[in-house]
Amino acid sequence: METYKSRASSLGLALSLLTAACETTSGAPPPDVPQDISVIVDTPPSDVFDASAPDDLGPRLDAPVPSDRADATTDGAPVDATPPAMTPEELVRAQRVYFDRCAGCHGALRAGATGPNLQPSRTLPIGTARLRTTISNGTPGGMPGWVRTGLMTAEEADLMARYIQHPPPTPPPRPMEMIRASWQLNVPVAERPTRPMTTRNWENFFGVILRDAGQVAILDGDTFELVSIVPTGFAVHILRSSTSGRYFYAIGRDGRVTLIDLWTPTPTIDAVVQGCSDARSVEASRFAGYEDRLLIEGCYWPPQYVVFDGATLEPRGMQSILSDAVTGEHLDEVRVASIVASRFEPVWAVSLKESGFVALVDYSQPEFPVVSRIPAVRFLHDGGWDHTGRYFMISANASNRVAVVDVRDRRFVTSFTTGLGPHPGRAANWQDPTYGWVNAVAHMGQARLAVYGADPEGSPENAWRVVRNVALPSAGSLFIKTHPNSPWVWIDSPVSTEPNAARRICVYSKARGVIDRCWFASDHGQTVHFEYNRAGTQVWVSVWDRTGELVVYDDRTLAEVTRIRGDWLVTPTGKFNVYNTAHDVY
Repeated sequence: METYKSRASSLGLALSLLTAACETTSGAPPPDVPQDISVIVDTPPSDVFDASAPDDLGPRLDAPVPSDRADATTDGAPVDATPPAMTPEELVRAQRVYFDRCAGCHGALRAGATGPNLQPSRTLPIGTARLRTTISNGTPGGMPGWVRTGLMTAEEADLMARYIQHPPPTPPPRPMEMIRASWQLNVPVAERPTRPMTTRNWENFFGVILRDAGQVAILDGDTFELVSIVPTGFAVHILRSSTSGRYFYAIGRDGRVTLIDLWTPTPTIDAVVQGCSDARSVEASRFAGYEDRLLIEGCYWPPQYVVFDGATLEPRGMQSILSDAVTGEHLDEVRVASIVASRFEPVWAVSLKESGFVALVDYSQPEFPVVSRIPAVRFLHDGGWDHTGRYFMISANASNRVAVVDVRDRRFVTSFTTGLGPHPGRAANWQDPTYGWVNAVAHMGQARLAVYGADPEGSPENAWRVVRNVALPSAGSLFIKTHPNSPWVWIDSPVSTEPNAARRICVYSKARGVIDRCWFASDHGQTVHFEYNRAGTQVWVSVWDRTGELVVYDDRTLAEVTRIRGDWLVTPTGKFNVYNTAHDVY
């Protein structure tokens, strides 16, 4: 196992192109990738890893790309704003490729959020050649080199370069009658078991997303055995548990919600519904008296959320989330980025990406209305609760900030800069020996773990400010994870621009406030996402590849316990332990 210091001293950090991102899988690069990457490089990497965390945040994720058009004016506006020719068949195909690979970061209408604006006013001045090169090779801010990594062909990159110079089509709405028509109840509640019928320790089951296979694998966390594989549809993003833990709710990028019953002898699909055309987030009702009763799905498109019966997925209500931004700009697209459920009152806190509001949805009221719209920071993305469950802390990765909302008192607390492109998943809570309760974020675009105070009552002088900037060997992180019983915080870097860094794991020592060591978990694919077993004694990590693996480590010694392989392990990404997910352990 390689130590952090030895790795830092030996790094010869030649620039490489991104090998993965939150919307990708891996593959072998084709030989015909353009080699000119000057268009995408703002600053070269250091030849040796700098152990001090720099204070500057570097270029923004939406930094402009130079134009190669001879007809562009000095202000970037083209003289001849004519999109390149495309046949009707090419336009239809391009829409499919864009949805699969690009919409998650750039938006259905291409106005930008995590990724930059890709509307014609910006793309036409750049021109097809440089757009094609950037798409092929990627950017340091977090976009993979689509052609270089084998995720697009050169022809598809050219198709995208031309397509994004055309006006974006507006996707159709998804009204309630369409949602109701999609609802399938496979097993009525009366026909389900009233107690667990499995002899396994189902509360220690892991749900593992097999992204490209359109499946979720259920594994026994005690024995590491495969329990079942459940077909869930296109590109599942996350799993959430009902409050009891009995049900897994899978949400796919196509907006399909799948209810998986874990009490049956073999996990089964009890119900399916599609509330959105594109989605990333679901959450169960968790307030006392509402356990397992309701579920909310937040849409990427259309701009709405939908509430379902928690046991049957019968549609119960729908509300629009469209509004202007907190800064006053008019918006045609607002996406639900993340959702948490309060245990103190019957509300969901819903982060609205483009507008920058956090909406509180009261599920005790008819129609499930937004009862408070709290202005925070634009481009909200992922996040979770503090250790008390009172404060919702959300990374705004295109704004380089973390926003803090007091859900109990329904008010915005503050926001603060952490680094370039924070992306922590649900992040991690622990007690720092100097600063009390803290949380942290790592970053897509900067080699930094930012630890910040999160204890406004016990340590108010440190609350909501960065107290430790910890240097990492590379940028490109998507997730960090810890457990109350663990001495470590685990950090991945699957979208790193540095050679092989996408396969690296680092662990941070809570006691010493430093990176203890880093090592490579695999010789292929990308290492991504961590999950603990129920006891907090083992950590599972995915090797994200078509020949995927799950690596299990002893959390105390960091020794490898086992490596799970099989033909069924196709592009494993997120992993969700039943007990930890149901009880918000992070």
